Amino acid sequence: MKYIYLLALVLLLFSNCKNDTRNENINEIEESDEFKSSDQDKIQKVDRDIKLFDKTISIELKQKKLIDKKDESEELQKLLIDKKYVVKNKNYSINFKYPLLNESFKPSNANFNDFINNYYVNITKTESDIIESKLQCDSIESKTFREERFINYKIYNVNDRLVSVLFYKENFYSGAMHPSYSFDCFNFDLNRGVFMTYEDFFIKGSEDDLLIIINEKISKKIQKGDLYYECWELSSTDFFEGKNNFVLNDTYLEFYFDDCVMCPSYTGTYSIELPLTDLLPVLKKYDMNPLGFLVK
Repeated sequence: MKYIYLLALVLLLFSNCKNDTRNENINEIEESDEFKSSDQDKIQKVDRDIKLFDKTISIELKQKKLIDKKDESEELQKLLIDKKYVVKNKNYSINFKYPLLNESFKPSNANFNDFINNYYVNITKTESDIIESKLQCDSIESKTFREERFINYKIYNVNDRLVSVLFYKENFYSGAMHPSYSFDCFNFDLNRGVFMTYEDFFIKGSEDDLLIIINEKISKKIQKGDLYYECWELSSTDFFEGKNNFVLNDTYLEFYFDDCVMCPSYTGTYSIELPLTDLLPVLKKYDMNPLGFLVK
């Protein structure tokens, strides 16, 4: 009987030892899993930070390329009057740079100036829009965040008959990590003193044909990779909305599109260039067209 009790005690101790070892192993596995999970979270966070940093650099380079792009403002110095409007206060800043045309060259240049002053560069409206957006927002952070609005321009000349103006607008809204870019283009006939639109240059109803030309060009850029690797072809809706957003010079036409219309904000470019010779099938054939020399 004594031996039976001893044997039972030994078995009990052995069983407890096995249970303790099993529990220790389980605890070690759980702790190891916790460490692995923690390490994975850290790695994922680092990856996100790196990707965010890379995108930030790409956005800055993309914007710098636009800002540094050569135009013909130096050649047009006598025609242009550079204007600036700057407002800086604790709630917002406005920095607008825009051109007016010298009316001593031609009185009809006043038509351009009236439009720019009274409609496009509407400082009063810009300020009221900023103030209204802050009043409507419930976020304390948004109300204390300093809004920034910036406008600058590029200008081109075609055969001394037409000036093409590209306005690029940088908007830094509350809570946004990066400024967004948007564009407006205007083509002004210097001889007649009028603004020209898509229908003045291109055959009526040619939008679908021109969209095919543009998308073929974009597709070739995408296939080559480089900056266009994550871009996409334009939808008909986006093109119809932005069909007047182009500037001209003597050799090519350039369409501009807002952030994320043709390319994501962090890659690609804001525009697509089309040689004027590629546009012959859709160009309007009449004397008032400054590009008429191509189709005669």
